[in-house]
Amino acid sequence: MTATMRPVAAAPPRPGPAARAQLLHAGTAEAYRRAVLAGVDRVARRVAAADRPFTGIGPDALAHRIDAVDLDRPLGDGPAALDELEEVWLRDAVWFHHPRYLAHLNCPVALPALLGEAMLSAVNASLDTWDQSAGATLVERRLIDWTAGRLGLGPAADGVFTSGGSQSNLHGLLLARQETCARHAAGHELLPRLRVLTSTAGHFSVRKSADLLGLAPGAVVTVGTDAERRMHPAAVRAELARRRRAGEVVMAVVATAGTTDFGSIDPLPELAEACAAEGVWLHVDAAYGCGLLVSPTRRHLLAGVERADSVTVDFHKSFFQPVSSSALLVRDRRTLRHATYHADYLNPAGAAVPNQVDKSLQTTRRFDALKLWLTLRVMGPDAIGVLFDEVVERAAAAWSLVAADPRFEVLPRSPLSTVVFRHLPAGADAARADEANRHARRALTASGQAMVAATVVDGRQYLKFTLLNPETTVADVGQVLDLVAAHAGAYLAGEAQ
Repeated sequence: MTATMRPVAAAPPRPGPAARAQLLHAGTAEAYRRAVLAGVDRVARRVAAADRPFTGIGPDALAHRIDAVDLDRPLGDGPAALDELEEVWLRDAVWFHHPRYLAHLNCPVALPALLGEAMLSAVNASLDTWDQSAGATLVERRLIDWTAGRLGLGPAADGVFTSGGSQSNLHGLLLARQETCARHAAGHELLPRLRVLTSTAGHFSVRKSADLLGLAPGAVVTVGTDAERRMHPAAVRAELARRRRAGEVVMAVVATAGTTDFGSIDPLPELAEACAAEGVWLHVDAAYGCGLLVSPTRRHLLAGVERADSVTVDFHKSFFQPVSSSALLVRDRRTLRHATYHADYLNPAGAAVPNQVDKSLQTTRRFDALKLWLTLRVMGPDAIGVLFDEVVERAAAAWSLVAADPRFEVLPRSPLSTVVFRHLPAGADAARADEANRHARRALTASGQAMVAATVVDGRQYLKFTLLNPETTVADVGQVLDLVAAHAGAYLAGEAQ
């Protein structure tokens, strides 16, 4: 070989018939049907047989199984892969449909939504541009209009589906930042002076969003709450005035309609008045409380939300939708221009067709709106609202049960479906009671018999029921309380020995 000669690179192997047979196309449509039905059958059998929400397996034991899988050596067929999947995931999945799953804001999911999930995954539309989605774009837009109407945001409202509440909150605060800078005829030099007010019970994503948006450390100012964990309007007004005198600029007040820990709903009409008086953007995080939009009895709890500049809703919390299904709504569609960037290859300026990427923080984006569309078309909003009312009523009954039980202390009743409580062992000081409650939750999870959440309130360890399953009964709650008390008691008895 001479000095000028170079070895010829081998051509990459062409995919053979076996590889192409794993792609969805006209020739594999029947194989696709069989594969999906086989997977659905596995899940259905597990759901039907689940006698507890969790097996209790720990991460070390499960990691050993998963680490043993050689991803470079395929199994060669779907049934073998499903058998393996049973071992590494499905057998030990957390079953949110089980009535003793009482931990986080995870709901059982509606069957029409599951149908939508299967369909949207196979078609694989991307909601960024019209030429990748066609009618899916219009379905999402119709659902945004429907949601804006339920919120009462008015004829200029608009919005877009997102991956979840954290992204929706980030999106809302981005718009607030840009609108505030425009109002002050300033650019990013204003960022060090910008502030965001939220309650001490507000979601952590507000602080994360402030960091992502380049605000100064300490830009998020927390405002105190009343006994029901609702933001004080008077404290907000005082903080707005204090920041103005200090030469700072409040770019947004973030109110919450359904705090994660307490289910509390901030006084939206009073906060809207305070924001209007100061010309400050009002963002309402209704990720949890959005189920009230379809409640036949409790819609009034969201009074004032129609005055918000932006609103977060999470259909995958209280509309019984699979993850992910969230949206950001705005009262004035013009504000969405702050998320608009044009690319010649994708959404050139002046395009004659609707492109959802013009208002989204994401580019490639799933057709998650289909799940809600099918749920509304099969069940209707009233049926969803009745189910949400059921879990709220069940939580009220659970609160009464805990309040009447001398073994426990319970915080004030939530307007939604959370119950925050703690076991109070006889004769135990506060520190030992904290440890007993922490142990009880760990032991309960390890047993798999039930799952509850935990939080810290005023420095003390509490437990939390989050009810989102209409199948959960008061008897289920009573059983879980007995289990908590038994685990806490066993811990203290062991400690005393």
